[in-house]
Amino acid sequence: MSILAPNSQILYREIYNRENQHLFLNSGGNVNIVKSYGFCFVDKRRGDWKKKMKRELRIHASWPDLSRPAAVEMQPIESSEQLDQILDSAKELSQPVIIDWMAAWCRKCIYLKPKLEKLAAEFDTKVKFYYVDVNKVPQTLVKRGNISKMPTIQLWKYGEMKAEVIGGHKAWLVIEEVREMIKNFV
Repeated sequence: MSILAPNSQILYREIYNRENQHLFLNSGGNVNIVKSYGFCFVDKRRGDWKKKMKRELRIHASWPDLSRPAAVEMQPIESSEQLDQILDSAKELSQPVIIDWMAAWCRKCIYLKPKLEKLAAEFDTKVKFYYVDVNKVPQTLVKRGNISKMPTIQLWKYGEMKAEVIGGHKAWLVIEEVREMIKNFV
């Protein structure tokens, strides 16, 4: 049986609490499993110790990988010169760049930005993520990106734009399209 929870710590806490209540009520004062910092001490005289050990292994396997960041903050691009520098350094590293063209007044852009930052954590070493607020930059930069709608997410590689996603639909669909776009060019 698999259980989906929004947060693995909540899942662990719920199972832990339910298991401990069950043990105290069922065992009549004789606790057979004692948890201490993630270890199990098992009384093998009871027949269900194997099931409990398997459950323990499944619970511990669901903890997230804390060595990787959950989100990577996107860096702003504020001028054409800065864009040129970013594209030149990406060309030297032969690394693609994702640019989110957004506006501060655009609700979908604001909603999409944290989701893109989570996606940036997935591709942390392979792709760099940036954003451009079109109201705070010169219009020559916006024309260079050929932006007509917001949000527009573009993938740039070797100094030129290779693919784009115009995010006028649901955020999870946009993120999936961006993920596929990255996988095609990485």
